[in-house]
Amino acid sequence: MSFRETLEQAAAQAGFPLTGEQLDRFQQYTDLLLETNKSLNLTAITDPEEVALKHMVDSLLVYNPKTFHNHTIADVGTGAGFPGIPLKIYDLSMRVTLIDSLQKRLNFLKQVVQELGLGQVRCLHARAENAGQDPALREKFDVVTARAVAALPVLAEYCLPLVRVGGTFYAMKGRHFQEETDEAHHAVEVLGGKIKEVRPVTLPGLDDQRAIITIEKVRHTPAQYPRKAGTASKKPL
Repeated sequence: MSFRETLEQAAAQAGFPLTGEQLDRFQQYTDLLLETNKSLNLTAITDPEEVALKHMVDSLLVYNPKTFHNHTIADVGTGAGFPGIPLKIYDLSMRVTLIDSLQKRLNFLKQVVQELGLGQVRCLHARAENAGQDPALREKFDVVTARAVAALPVLAEYCLPLVRVGGTFYAMKGRHFQEETDEAHHAVEVLGGKIKEVRPVTLPGLDDQRAIITIEKVRHTPAQYPRKAGTASKKPL
């Protein structure tokens, strides 16, 4: 099957039927990703059908119309744009900020945004710890997402400071999701969050385990968090 057929079928199976225009944009994104990947390490997955499933559909699994539609989203450690770009292609109403610490990746993302004609997407060059202490960003987002960036206690310190009180942080996790969740309760509590749901998800045709962890922001994050760059990973809360 082609990339497009795989994507269309798998997305529909996962509950995300795609329009022709959305499929065109996903195709364009994937072409740019695989072409740029020849000179810049963006993804280890290079088979188009696997990209369709393990990057594009996987990114859509976090989507919830109630929390995402017409809201502000920050994607922390976005890398090659996952899940932020697929989510934006799926729902153009969102105002998305893609945060990454590597300028080369952001240059690629700017090209994607421009060529796909995606409005209201900002590409921000910053470490998450610095972003979380920036008054222009701190507690300003309705939703923050992160996919495969760091262990959950560390990730919570990167992401929760960016979420407004009443907003949501979604951590997209692989097979160790339960252990990570158990280890993160203290960090989440300290940072003003509350673990609301751990939802196992599956990708059509794959049997590997993954989950989406939903964390609500219930209180302001104390001013000392996030700590300075590198501290959270060396001394997790």
